[in-house]
Amino acid sequence: MQYLPLVGLGVLGILFAALSFPANKMLAPKRPNDKKNSAYECGIEPAKETPERFPVRFFLIAMIFIVFDIELIFFYPFAVAHETLGAFGFFAILIFTFSVFESFVYLIGNGALEWGPVHTARRLEAAVSDERTTRSTIRRVGQEGRLESPTTQPGPGDTPEPAEAA
Repeated sequence: MQYLPLVGLGVLGILFAALSFPANKMLAPKRPNDKKNSAYECGIEPAKETPERFPVRFFLIAMIFIVFDIELIFFYPFAVAHETLGAFGFFAILIFTFSVFESFVYLIGNGALEWGPVHTARRLEAAVSDERTTRSTIRRVGQEGRLESPTTQPGPGDTPEPAEAA
């Protein structure tokens, strides 16, 4: 008798599935055409062009909200059992809260909540120097004292070194 509601629910589910197919055959349009097959959205004609893509910032905002929802889910057990957890639970929830807050500050610093026009990163002209090349900044390990092989080609931005006067 304990399982009678569960069995009844199962029987109702099977009946619904079994009756859905004949009902679909009876109620479906017999002579489909473009108007019957088109999607109806509040009287608006469906557009033929592809929709715009959502900006990545939209998904960043969604992820921020998901992170805060998960944080709230973890706060509830702590609030219920904070007396039994003691200092360990308090410091664990502080560390957890700090890590979530730190990531939130990082996202705000990178402009995750700014919905204006996208700003491109500025190139720092002071950090770029004509004297710095791949030959002068990359240390070639294991090539000390060797002659330069003919297969070694100067990289982009490398300037040929001036020949020394004899």
